[in-house]
Amino acid sequence: MDGLNSNLNLNEGLVPRLMPRIGDWGPDNVQPTRKKKRMRWFAVGGFILVAALVVGYGYWMYTLFIG
Repeated sequence: MDGLNSNLNLNEGLVPRLMPRIGDWGPDNVQPTRKKKRMRWFAVGGFILVAALVVGYGYWMYTLFIG
């Protein structure tokens, strides 16, 4: 029955220098959820932009070679 309950202590087994500092209401110096969501959207947007540039460059090269 050990696998039925999850262990909520995520710091178990960490070296003390890697553990986050715990404040009154939780860990200190952790990014807020709003900033994490914003960075997630920036990453998705960046991926889409890079993919569009690669496809556009490929199409341009295709038109150059086909004539």
